[in-house]
Amino acid sequence: QVQLVESGGGLVQAGGSLRLSCAASRSIVSINVMGWYRQAPGKQRELVAYITSGDETTYADSVKGRFTISRDNAKNALYLQMNSLKSDDTAVYYCTAHIIPNIYWGQGTQVTVSS
Repeated sequence: QVQLVESGGGLVQAGGSLRLSCAASRSIVSINVMGWYRQAPGKQRELVAYITSGDETTYADSVKGRFTISRDNAKNALYLQMNSLKSDDTAVYYCTAHIIPNIYWGQGTQVTVSS
């Protein structure tokens, strides 16, 4: 098991940047996949990006070139650097840890992008 706590959300103008952080309650070295999902009002939750223990990354097409996912095993932390934010990026962002057969979720952090 692992508990995840996100931080770093807030209100930002379109074109601005935010960095989300996710603190894990234990070492993440052995967690093969960690990721970020988001859910906008009235929409289904969607994958934003994920990163493997080998630092391989995958991004949703909508965020490629603007968002960067990273992990710091020494700090038990996951990050999401978000640049060139758009109003469509407004959502609650969730950190995840994939520990087979389960996926653990944080409580989410709100990101609001004003146009």
